[in-house]
Amino acid sequence: MAVRIAMIGTGYVGLVTGACFAELGHDVTCVDADPGRIARIQRGEMPFYEPDLEALVARNVAAGRLRFSTDTAASVRGREAVFIAVGTPSEGDTGRADLRHVFAAAGEVAAAIDTFTVVVTKSTVPVGTNRRVADRLREVLGDSARFAVASNPEFLREGAAIRDFMEPDRVIVGAEDDRAFAVMARVYAPMAASLRLLRTNIETAEVVKYAANGFLAVKVGFINEIADLCEATGADVRQVAAGLGLDHRIGAAFLRTGPGWGGSCLPKDTRALAATAEDAGVASRIVSAAIAANSARKAAMVERIRRAAGGTLAGRRIGVLGVTFKGQTDDMRESPSLDILPPLVAEGAELVAYDPGEPPEAPRLLPGVTLVASAAAAATDAELLVVLTDWQSFAALDLGALARAMRTPHMLDLRNLFDGQDVLAAGFARYEGLGATPLEAGPAA
Repeated sequence: MAVRIAMIGTGYVGLVTGACFAELGHDVTCVDADPGRIARIQRGEMPFYEPDLEALVARNVAAGRLRFSTDTAASVRGREAVFIAVGTPSEGDTGRADLRHVFAAAGEVAAAIDTFTVVVTKSTVPVGTNRRVADRLREVLGDSARFAVASNPEFLREGAAIRDFMEPDRVIVGAEDDRAFAVMARVYAPMAASLRLLRTNIETAEVVKYAANGFLAVKVGFINEIADLCEATGADVRQVAAGLGLDHRIGAAFLRTGPGWGGSCLPKDTRALAATAEDAGVASRIVSAAIAANSARKAAMVERIRRAAGGTLAGRRIGVLGVTFKGQTDDMRESPSLDILPPLVAEGAELVAYDPGEPPEAPRLLPGVTLVASAAAAATDAELLVVLTDWQSFAALDLGALARAMRTPHMLDLRNLFDGQDVLAAGFARYEGLGATPLEAGPAA
C-alpha cells in the first residue's frame, strides 16, 4: 500500500530520495523554501548533476506520484511520514554540525501536523539530535499523541545515488515507537524481498551513519599512506590494494589511492564525529588522525605536481583533467582541487582545466584557473597533464591525440585511472601514477 510522504528539502538527499520513493509507488511531495529551485525542478531542470535523475523525476511526475511545493503546511497535512532532509553543514571552525535547518523544519512540520505522523530525520545528524527534534515537536503540539520520531540515515554515493537507493547494502531505521516502525516498514515494503532492514534505537541509527563515513575516511587515508610506502620501496599499490581487497574481512571498496577525500559527506561527517566524541568526553584518535592525514595528503599533491613540473611552476602550462571532488558529479564541495590548484596558481603556473560535469561553482571557486570545454583544449601546449578527478568518461579519451597536442607529453595520474603502459604506447614520454615507480618511454627505434 502506498504511503503518503512529504520530503522537506530538495537538496541532493531530499530530491534523490523523494524521487526514488515515488518510483517505489508512494505518493510524494518534495518541499523547499526556495521558490526558484522548485520552479526549475518543475521545468525539469535538476539543481545538480546525478546520472538518470532527470528521467526518474520526469517519469514519476508524469505518473502523478511526485510533485513539488514551497508550501510546507499544505504538503505536510495528511501525510503519514514526513522526512527532514535539509543541510547540516559544518559550524564554523568547531566542526560541529549546524542543526538550525533541522530544528526549523521540525517546528514547521509540527505546526502543520493534523493526523498521526512519523517525523523521520534523513539528514546526517549527531547522536542526540532526534531526541531534540522530538522535544521541538512536543513543544509545539503539547503532547506525543500525533507524532513519533524515527532516524533513517542515508548512504547514497554521489554519481551512484539512484542505484544505491534501489539496491542498498542495508537500511537502518532507528525507531522505538512500534507505530513509527510499522510506517517505515511500509515505506520500504516494495523492496522487502532483497532488503536488509535493521531496526535499532534512535541513538544507534544516528551513530551508524557517522561511524560508516568515519571508517571509510580511515580506509582511504590508510591506502594513501600505503601508496607512499610502495613508491619508496618499489612496490605497486594497485596490486597491494587488490591483494587486500580479496580478504573478505577488508573488502576492495575505498582502497583506491588518490589526492585526498572531499565532497559533502566525509569531510563534514568526520569533523562532526570528532566533535561529538569530544563533547561526550571520548577520545577519537583514529578519526582525528584521518582528518589530519587527509589535509597533509592534499598538501603533498601540490609538491608532487611541482616536482613533476621540474621543480618550478612559474610559467608552466599545466592541463588538468577534473576539478570536482569525484567523477559523475558536478559537486565542488571540499574538492581536493580547491586545496591543490590555488597554490599552483599562486606560484605562477598557467592552469587549464576540463571537467565533464561543467560544475557551475568552479569559476568562482578556482580564480586564475582557465576552464575549457574539452580534454583536448586542456592538453594543448601543456607541459604536464594532471588527472585530478576519476571521471569514467576519461577512459574513452584519445590519449594519442592528447599526447600530440602537448608541448611535453607527461602525465601525472593522481587517480591511477590509466594503465601506464597504455599511456606510453599512446605517445606519452612519461607516466607517473601514485604508489608505483614512474614509467618512461624508451628511445625511438
